[in-house]
Amino acid sequence: MQHLLLDVLQPQTIVVFRALQLGDMLCAVPALRALRAACPHVHITLVGLPWAAAFAARYPRHVDDFVAFPGFPGLPEQPPDFAALPGFLAAMRARRADLAIQMHGNGTITNPLVAQFGARFNAGFGAPGSGDGTFLPYPDDGAEIRRLLALMRFLGAPPVGEQLEFPLTAADYAELVASGVAAGLRPNAYVCLHAGARAVERRWPPERFAAIGDALHDDCGLPLVLTGSQYETSITAAVTAAMRAPAIDAAAPISAGALAALLAGARLLVCNDTGVSHLAAALILPCVIVFRASEIARWAPLDRALHRPVWAPAARDDGVQHGGDEDLTEVLAQARALLAMPARHATVPAPAP
Repeated sequence: MQHLLLDVLQPQTIVVFRALQLGDMLCAVPALRALRAACPHVHITLVGLPWAAAFAARYPRHVDDFVAFPGFPGLPEQPPDFAALPGFLAAMRARRADLAIQMHGNGTITNPLVAQFGARFNAGFGAPGSGDGTFLPYPDDGAEIRRLLALMRFLGAPPVGEQLEFPLTAADYAELVASGVAAGLRPNAYVCLHAGARAVERRWPPERFAAIGDALHDDCGLPLVLTGSQYETSITAAVTAAMRAPAIDAAAPISAGALAALLAGARLLVCNDTGVSHLAAALILPCVIVFRASEIARWAPLDRALHRPVWAPAARDDGVQHGGDEDLTEVLAQARALLAMPARHATVPAPAP
């Protein structure tokens, strides 16, 4: 059994394992869409990090069920909850799934883990012939979206487009209005700067975001909005301190949905290589993405006309910045080029009555 496992097995229940953060999960949406199209009547369960319960609920067309993953030794996304792990594995085995698909890396750690879920067959990335099912050798290159679609094609689920999705709900807009961070903003009439990133090595310096903000404000006078999580207030404060232009500091304890609603109304986003760049791709929001440490070929959005990556490597160990101000010049040039394009349709919620 080497190809088209879905046709041969005809599963009634499928478990998909991908326990990663927002950007990685968004890159998997086209693969989940392909899987659903190939298996329209199959019960599909997503196993992911606890935060992704809300993510799974956003895609009822692709996912039927969600199970929170308590972590596992060797997987860096969260510390393992050793007390919860035996119960989690017992509950997974009790499901007696027909097929478990590993979509979380090359399988060195995750294939033995997923094998403990007790599915009749296992599949995913890894060494050919390993485990109990069909495995595609993990690709060394290529965009993440296309890697995952290649796995689906290998299993018998042809792609149904490469586009990302992030459906916005009335609850997202209501949360944004309640937060107050969008008060007074008009559609297509503000620029978002996102200087944070979970990994420190991916963060472009705050003073460079500030320089971009000043230049764009001088160009067009559009309001500047500094986006970020509640844990990134020190970063937005550093941008504010380095910038001449006024800015709205929108770093706040809001959900990914409310943040997406805020981004949906923006004219432009300038950000680091982090989850918001994939939100921008899903929302068809023009953006410039600063890459410092990760692969552009793998992680940049596929539409390079609308979502423009700029390579700006971090300082060397001696503290010397690569490339002088070339990265600043390039980011600004790409931002200006995107602002010169016709504005897309964008909406922000009206203020609460």
